[in-house]
Amino acid sequence: METDVRTTRAFETRPLTPRLGARIRGVELAKGVSDQLFAAIYQAFLRHQVLLFEPQELPPGAQVALARRFGEVQVHVMNQYHADGYPELYRLSNLDENGKPSGKHPDKGTLIWHTDGSWSRVTGQATIIYGEVVPTRGGETHFADMYGAYERLSPDWKIRLATLRAVHNLDFSRTRRHGEDLMTEAQKRERPPMDHPIIRTHPETGRKCVYLGDHAEYMLDMPYDRGRALIEQLNAMIIHPDLVYEHHWTKGELLLWDNRCVLHRATAFDLATQGRVVRRCTVLGEVPH
Repeated sequence: METDVRTTRAFETRPLTPRLGARIRGVELAKGVSDQLFAAIYQAFLRHQVLLFEPQELPPGAQVALARRFGEVQVHVMNQYHADGYPELYRLSNLDENGKPSGKHPDKGTLIWHTDGSWSRVTGQATIIYGEVVPTRGGETHFADMYGAYERLSPDWKIRLATLRAVHNLDFSRTRRHGEDLMTEAQKRERPPMDHPIIRTHPETGRKCVYLGDHAEYMLDMPYDRGRALIEQLNAMIIHPDLVYEHHWTKGELLLWDNRCVLHRATAFDLATQGRVVRRCTVLGEVPH
């Protein structure tokens, strides 16, 4: 795998796994991204789905500026997570006001496979996450290839799922997984449940992929319990170990991924002794089709 090195005029890429992800070398994001550099990054983004940039200092404003190159940046409805004076930034931290591990997880929903922004009509395109403080063990970020998940469905499953739509609901997943610091009534009104196709076509590559994850609550036009059971079955079916990249963080790394064709999750760590602080931007994409 290390022999598959590609060098553009802008940077070098090395695959992270045979099917998913690439490491980017030779890019200093804080210096700004020229049109030529961004075009090369974007092509790598579409090709590899997950990009890993080597450790570097990246101020919050530079992260937001990078996100804006991709498009409109989401201002998350859970505004208690906004950070550094930028409403587009979303910080997940288990540190208390003294900078010590608090023993509390900031969002347990991140521990389950999901895709960012699937609970909105216009869903997430790219997510850009930067590691400010990382634990020595655990607290990883895992990615699962949803192109590959679709390709491995049987012909019968592809036919069965072709016209089905799932309703994604942030209040459902937040309440189910986190159980504290729940959405306010105003936040619920701002982000009502939204339905999307389970099989979507990527708007730029034209490839089909599975679009599901933990924000999916029930199936449209199907009894609730039957739909819930089918979603649970599918969410288990679409994760294939050989189509997963497991990232162990180094401080200062930046990860960029395509929410339209990738699921992701964080892993647990010792909340009482280890610190983990990441800041995130999610770029809005389009209505899935």
